[in-house]
Amino acid sequence: MSTVVMHNVVSVDGFIADANDDVGPLFEWYFNGDVPLVAGEMEDPAPGGMRISQVSHDYIRPTWDAIGSMVIGRHLFDMTNGWEGRPPTGEHVVVVSHRPAPDGWHPEASYFFVDDVARAIAKAKELAGERTVAVAAGDVGGQAFALGLIDEVAMDVAPVVLGSGKRYFGSVDTQHLLEDPHVVVQGDRVLHLRYRVRR
Repeated sequence: MSTVVMHNVVSVDGFIADANDDVGPLFEWYFNGDVPLVAGEMEDPAPGGMRISQVSHDYIRPTWDAIGSMVIGRHLFDMTNGWEGRPPTGEHVVVVSHRPAPDGWHPEASYFFVDDVARAIAKAKELAGERTVAVAAGDVGGQAFALGLIDEVAMDVAPVVLGSGKRYFGSVDTQHLLEDPHVVVQGDRVLHLRYRVRR
């Protein structure tokens, strides 16, 4: 059975972007190293010019390679134009949305539009098989977390305080306990953390 992991890069004070969706310095560590973030058999060995430290690469690359499907919100889909039908990792994308795919959306792309978070997670697990389901943190991730559908929380913590913006856990406003981190990797200008959700 697949593991459902909520993930995002996050500021020290818990934000994934400012109110205008600007990530500011949160993603600087994706470009401050010497090692291309090679993505499988992609023609571009460093998608978007991403070059990270060896330590981060040794953690990120196998983590991304283990992903079978992603769950994202419609806002992220619209902002990225769905990565033009080529997900950054995994083979399948489930978009939580009350609107269907855009007219003329890439018919060959394995994208599914589902109007309910729980059904979206179930569909992503079906598609992923034994592989990981990655859920984008933020509003959709927070909803899945509040419903008890997240197995692990993964954070790439950048050393910046944004002060306000889009929260990693979205609108979650009740206490939830996590286990001690089972992954703690110090990269260059980033700290990779992974926690299991306490049941």
